[in-house]
Amino acid sequence: MFLSALHVSGDARTAAGGGTVVALGDSITDGNGSTPDQDRRWPDYLARLAAARGIGVANAGISGARVLADGMGERAAARFEQDVLAQPGVRSVIIALGINDIGWPGSAFAPHDTAMAADTLIAGYRKLIQRARANKVRVIGATMAPFENALQGTPLSDHYSPAKDAVRRQVNDWIRGSGAFDAVVDFDAVLRDPAHPSRLSPAFDSGDHLHPGDAGYEAMAKAAYQFL
Repeated sequence: MFLSALHVSGDARTAAGGGTVVALGDSITDGNGSTPDQDRRWPDYLARLAAARGIGVANAGISGARVLADGMGERAAARFEQDVLAQPGVRSVIIALGINDIGWPGSAFAPHDTAMAADTLIAGYRKLIQRARANKVRVIGATMAPFENALQGTPLSDHYSPAKDAVRRQVNDWIRGSGAFDAVVDFDAVLRDPAHPSRLSPAFDSGDHLHPGDAGYEAMAKAAYQFL
C-alpha cells in the first residue's frame, strides 16, 4: 500500500539503447479490465517488447486521473515532476490522458463540474509538452479510445454522451494533426470498431465499453512500441 516506486539496475549488455519510457495515464494505463495479477496492462506488454532494447517502462497510470483537475490522484501538471521527470533515465513520456476530463463533468463522478471544452483540454496538453521539452524528454501523444455506452447500466453511465464524444474527437484530431508532439500513437484507430467508430471493437472491449481487455491492451502496446 505504501510502495510508490521500485528502481532496478539495467543489464549492462543492453544499456546502450536503454533509458526509461513513462506511460502517464488513467485507469486504462492502470489496467482496469485486464486479467488481475497477470501483468496484462498495456505498459506490461510494452515493457516485454522493449526489454530486448534495454528500455524500461514505468507505469504512471492512476485510475480516474485527469489532465486538468485533481480527483483520484493529483492532476497531471502536479504529478508530472515526480511521476515523469524524476524517473531514472527518463527518455520519453507517453501521455495517455484526457477521457476523464471529458467524461467526468456532469456525471456521478463530478456532477457540478463544467463541461470540458476541447480548447481547454488542449491547453493542458501544451503545458505538459512544454515541461517535457524543457527537460529534454521526448513527448508521445496518445489519442483517446472510443467510449460509447461506457459504464452502461451503472450509476456512472453519464460518463458518456454524444456531446462528450464530439469533444474527444476534436481533441484527437488535434493530437494527430497539430504537430505538437514528437510522435503520436493512435489508440483510437487501434481500438475502435471499424463498423461503429464511436465504440470499442468487441474483440478489444473488456465488457464495460470503456476499458480494453487483455487483447486490446496487447494491441495498444504493439502500436506504441514502434515509437520508442
